[in-house]
Amino acid sequence: MSEVSPLRKKFAKNLLNIRKRSRLSQEELGFLAKLHRTYIGSVERAEQNISIDNIHKLIKALKIEASELFS
Repeated sequence: MSEVSPLRKKFAKNLLNIRKRSRLSQEELGFLAKLHRTYIGSVERAEQNISIDNIHKLIKALKIEASELFS
């Protein structure tokens, strides 16, 4: 298994922090973004290499700018 990139780790940490700041459970965010809750968890643990389409779903559900997930 290859090493996880620093960018994926940063994205995962930011997603977790933004979700918690928004007071959403993984299940609630999954519902809003039309993604499964276990997928949300695996992205937050940097286990999944998320697609652009799913990033778009998350930023719409969280009502944030994409840059917040990468900064």
